[in-house]
Amino acid sequence: MSRAQADDEIDLTQAGKSLLRHKFLIAKITVATLVLSGLYAFTRKPVWEGQFQIVLQSESKSSSGAMCLLQSNPGLANLVGAGAGSSNLETEVQILESPSVLKPIFDFVKTQKAKSGKDTSKWRYAEWFKDNLSIELEKGTSVLNLEYRDTDRQLILPVINRISKAYQSYSGRDREKGISQAIRYLDEQINIYQTKSVTSLREAQNFAVEQDLTALQGNGEDDNEIKNSINIEKIRIQAANQIRSVNEQLKQLDSLNDDPETLMYMGRNIPELASQGLPQALDKLDTQLATLRTKYTDKEDSIRRLLERRRLLIELFKRQTYGYLYAKRTAAKARLAAAERPKGVLINYRELLRTANRDEATLIRLEGGRQLLALEQARNEEPWELISTPTLLDNPVAPHKKKIMALGLLAGIVFGSGASLVVDRRTGLVFSTDELQSLLPCPLLKHLPAMAKDTWTDAADLLASGPLAETGGNTDIALIPLGNMPSDQLEVFSTELRRALKGRKLLVSTDLRETSDCATQLLLAAPGVATRTQLSQFSQKLALQGAPLAGWVLLDPELDLG
Repeated sequence: MSRAQADDEIDLTQAGKSLLRHKFLIAKITVATLVLSGLYAFTRKPVWEGQFQIVLQSESKSSSGAMCLLQSNPGLANLVGAGAGSSNLETEVQILESPSVLKPIFDFVKTQKAKSGKDTSKWRYAEWFKDNLSIELEKGTSVLNLEYRDTDRQLILPVINRISKAYQSYSGRDREKGISQAIRYLDEQINIYQTKSVTSLREAQNFAVEQDLTALQGNGEDDNEIKNSINIEKIRIQAANQIRSVNEQLKQLDSLNDDPETLMYMGRNIPELASQGLPQALDKLDTQLATLRTKYTDKEDSIRRLLERRRLLIELFKRQTYGYLYAKRTAAKARLAAAERPKGVLINYRELLRTANRDEATLIRLEGGRQLLALEQARNEEPWELISTPTLLDNPVAPHKKKIMALGLLAGIVFGSGASLVVDRRTGLVFSTDELQSLLPCPLLKHLPAMAKDTWTDAADLLASGPLAETGGNTDIALIPLGNMPSDQLEVFSTELRRALKGRKLLVSTDLRETSDCATQLLLAAPGVATRTQLSQFSQKLALQGAPLAGWVLLDPELDLG
C-alpha cells in the first residue's frame, strides 16, 4: 500500500483502535453534552398545545336552485366565485394560513404577550406562524387539523377559539362579498342597458317613421310594429311577382283573338270575373243553342239571335277581363312603388332593429341574473362545521426531556469520536501495521508481543541464525530503533539479540552514519512511536545510505498470543 493510499483510505479497525485509545476524551465530551442537554431540557419552559378539527365545505357543491342556475351561467358564476375552480382545498388551506385570515389572531397574541412584559416589537407573522401553528388536511378528506402551541398555558384556549371563529366567519365572507359585488355590478349594467334599450328602440322607431316603413304593414301595435315592418322587402317582392304574372296573362289574352272557349276558361279562373255572372250567362246560352240545334239549323232566326247575343257577351267578358288585369297590374305597381326606398335604408333599418333587440335581450338577461343573485343572497349559508371542539391537552407537548438527553448523549458520542480521530490524525503517529509496512523499505521479519518479553528469546535466536547470520568479513550488526521506542523494551530486546549473536558486536544507534559500516541493519519498530513524517524521512535516509537492510521487527503491545 502506497503512502497516498494510506492517507486516503479509512481502516475501520484502526479507527476503532483510535477510539479506544482516546476513550477518556470521548467520555469527557459525552458527559459534557449530556449535562448541557439536561440543563436545556429541565430549564426550558413547558410548551402546551390546543387543537381542533373543522370541515372545509366547498361552495361549488351547494345544491340550492339558485346556485345551480348560477353555475349554468359561467360568467355570472365566476363573478360570484362559484366557478369550478373555487373548491380547490389546497388553495383554501393556503388562504387560511395567510395573514388575511390570521393577522387579527397574531395581533391578539402580541397584545397578550406585551401585557405580560415580553418585548414583541420584533415579532413577525411568518415566524410566529412557523413556530406556533400547524395546519394540515387529513389525507383524502376535507377535514382540517389545526394545532396551536405556546408556553403560556392560559393563552391556548382563547387563541384557538378565535381561530375557529375566524375560519367559520371566513367560510361565508367570500361568498357574501362576491354576491354583493356581483349585485352592484349588475345594478350598474341594468341602469346602463335600460337607457341603451330605450335609446336604440327610439332610434329605430324614428328611422321607421322618417322612411315610411311602418305604414306599409299597418298591423302593429305600439313598438311591435317597428319589429314587424321589416317585411317591406317581402311586400316589394310580392308586388313585382304579381306584375309579372299579370303581364303574362295579358300576353296570353292577346294571343287568343276570339277563341271563346279559351277565353271562357281564363275568365272562370279569375274569381272576381266569375262572381259577376257572365260565365253563367254564357253557359245558359250555350245550353239553349244546343237544344235548338237539335231541331233547327243555324239559319233559323232564333238560333241567329242567340249566337249574336253570345258574341256580344264574349266581347263584354273580354273587355272586363282586360280591365280587371290592367287594374290588378296598376295596384301591384302602386305597391311596388310604395315599397321602394333609397339604397341602404333597409340595411340601416335592420341594423337599428338588431341593436334594439340585442339591447333588450341583454337587459332581460341582466335582470334575470340580478334576481338569481338576490335569491342566493337571501339563502342562509351554513358556516364550516367544527367536528371537534377547541381542546387544551392535559400534558405539555414539549420539551421532550428524554429525547433531548438521548440526542445529547448521541451528539456527545459523535463529537467525541470525531475529536478523537482528529487528535489522532494531527499527532501523525502510525499505529497500523499495514501503514508501517508501506512506509518502511524492507520486509517485516517478526511480529512480537510487546507485553510478553519471555517470548523474545526464541525470536532472537531465529533472527541470529537466519537473516542476521554471518556472511564472512564484517560481522557487526546494527539495531536501529524507530521513533520514541520505550527504553525498557529496547533494552530487553537488545540484550536478547546480543545473547543470540554469541559474541558478535551489536550496535544500537539511530545515527545512520555509524550503522553504515555494519554488515547488516535491523530496524525495531512499535505502533504509535513514530510519525509518518519521521518514517518517510528515515526511509529516504536509508535509500541514500545504501547499506544492507535485513528487515524490521514489530513490538506490538496489542498482539494476542492466545
